Amino acid sequence: MRFYSFQIIIEKEPEDEGYFAYSPTVAGCFSNGKTIEETRRNIREAVEQHMTSLIEHGQPVPHDDRLVHVEELTVGVPE
Repeated sequence: MRFYSFQIIIEKEPEDEGYFAYSPTVAGCFSNGKTIEETRRNIREAVEQHMTSLIEHGQPVPHDDRLVHVEELTVGVPE
């Protein structure tokens, strides 16, 4: 088994109580869920299925050498 790493983004759905997830590296691959944990599981499954399909069809697995680190940043702004 070969392992690949992908960055994922999880955002709050603007019009309902759930969350939306996608990877900037894997175009067109996205998922959602009612909780962050469910969304994380769902996007993992979506990416795994997408990668399996690419490999089975002899297509290259996408990777993004530009994105090296993602983190949350909190700043204070005077009111």
